[in-house]
Amino acid sequence: MKLLKELVEVRGAASDEGKIKKFIFDYVSDNKASWITEPQIIEGKGFQDCIILVFGEPRTAIYAHMDSIGYSVGYDKELIKIGGPRMIDGMQLVGSDTQGEILTELMVIEEENGQSTCQYVFDREIERGTILTFKPDFRETEEYVQSPYMDNRLGVWNALRVAETLENGAIVFGTYEEHGGNSVGYCAKYLLDKYDVYQALISDITWVTSGVVHGGGVAISTRDKGLPRKSYLDKIIQLAKDSGVPFQLEVESAGGSDGGVLQHSDMPIDWCFIGAPEDNVHSPDEKVFFKDIYAMVELYKYLMKHL
Repeated sequence: MKLLKELVEVRGAASDEGKIKKFIFDYVSDNKASWITEPQIIEGKGFQDCIILVFGEPRTAIYAHMDSIGYSVGYDKELIKIGGPRMIDGMQLVGSDTQGEILTELMVIEEENGQSTCQYVFDREIERGTILTFKPDFRETEEYVQSPYMDNRLGVWNALRVAETLENGAIVFGTYEEHGGNSVGYCAKYLLDKYDVYQALISDITWVTSGVVHGGGVAISTRDKGLPRKSYLDKIIQLAKDSGVPFQLEVESAGGSDGGVLQHSDMPIDWCFIGAPEDNVHSPDEKVFFKDIYAMVELYKYLMKHL
């Protein structure tokens, strides 16, 4: 879990993915020669902070968003949500402005109308627009890992593990997923136009619910707010059965991912969300079981070979 711990420690809220992009770029550059297939790295002008890896002759692309939830500093110590972070009184946030490093606490304020807002508690004024994220706190037992930002540094970790043995395929490390979606469209168009890639797998982390449990294997989402095409979904489920990898089916009425951006685009790209389930969603204490993590890696490896 050394790599996962390092990924979690890199700050990268939505809109501020430069540091996590550099970390992934450096990791790929340092390790790609030891992988079964050395990928072409596509990044730079026209791709903002995204990275695309192309292996051999790709048929399917993995999408793993790099960004996380967090807060923007507003006026009068106000904290404004980036994405949908939990507001927990006393939780620690980190960041930096032109005056230096910041370690602060969040204070929840209950308004008279029943609504809650939040402010920071710090010994000086933090500059407006500063982005704050959960303080890293990586914990590991024999059964599970618990940390901020399993969503989606674990999805990124999964993609990097799959990359080690990938012969044909593409991996997209995208941005802005937690705050409205942004990069998937132009990355998908690039892969569609240049490589005829019409299939996508969304490497992200889902929720523990009444129907999706810890230790039940990786979750294949049959739907959330978005609705994957049934024939593509059926193909994936059959391949999952053939693989022998533990999995469970998810059926939700809400929630979304980079798959929703693909569905709302004008591109005929099939997609499916496949990820390990976590508890304590969007908090500093997200928990994922190792059994589900390893099932996620193995199923992705199998699907990328057989889709």
